[in-house]
Amino acid sequence: MTHISWKAVRAGLLAALVLLACAAPARAGGGHSGEDSWLMLTVTPGETPSTGENGTMLRCDPPRGHRHATDACAELTAADGRIADIPPREGVVCPMIYAPVTAHADGMWRGRPIDYTETFPNTCTMTARTGSIFTIA
Repeated sequence: MTHISWKAVRAGLLAALVLLACAAPARAGGGHSGEDSWLMLTVTPGETPSTGENGTMLRCDPPRGHRHATDACAELTAADGRIADIPPREGVVCPMIYAPVTAHADGMWRGRPIDYTETFPNTCTMTARTGSIFTIA
């Protein structure tokens, strides 16, 4: 019969706790988790934003839920979550066809609420102005 002292059991448990604490991943982005960087995105034909729940959920850290999530999250990171501050794409020439679309984003960026709505003359202009954010179709 093997005897294990309480001192040995405590030392083993302490070592296990230290290993678990060291193995836990560090949070990136200044202590903000990806769960507080998410946007519900909708693009609606016309000049009225969508009031429904149908849209695309973009999550960052890691990028997911959107067909261009990596690019969209990078653009949001560069603009600190401010969609209006995303620089327009250079060299894009859009047709002068009026087919309005309304882009809407609602969510959180690094703990800060985001509520963005803008109507563009057409989808080309929307994409040229907002990058990959609203390329959800």
